[in-house]
Amino acid sequence: MVKKMNVESFNLDHTKVAAPYIRLAGTTEGANGDIIHKYDVRLKQPNQAHMEMPALHSLEHLMAENIRNHHDTVVDFGPMGCQTGFYLTVINHDNYDEVLDAVEASLKDVLAATEVPACNEVQCGWASSHSLEGAQTLAQELLDKRAEWKNVFAD
Repeated sequence: MVKKMNVESFNLDHTKVAAPYIRLAGTTEGANGDIIHKYDVRLKQPNQAHMEMPALHSLEHLMAENIRNHHDTVVDFGPMGCQTGFYLTVINHDNYDEVLDAVEASLKDVLAATEVPACNEVQCGWASSHSLEGAQTLAQELLDKRAEWKNVFAD
């Protein structure tokens, strides 16, 4: 029996999931009643594949900037250290299908992009590590599997 950890994803059996998927990883209620919903936006199969850093970094910039155009409750869109996905957090919004629609619309924005936003030394901490083409490849791969996003675990 594995000890229960404080971090939700550490309690997830990564050998049982089937990426790509988007799952509600948890909710947290604030002192004033606000509820944060944290989504696991998994692009790559854990321990089998990962995103290369320049592509991941650019996809993060593009998604973080664009998803706010499609969903006004976004708190953050940030990468997982394992380079297999991202965490999307929203506040006071629990409509899963609307979150999926916002991710889809944002990925389509990535495909239409001609540059990575804030890809310079003033606005980015590692401006030389970007790949628009890589981000677009990742976005297309995730969009191609749109019908599978709700299927988290392998059969």
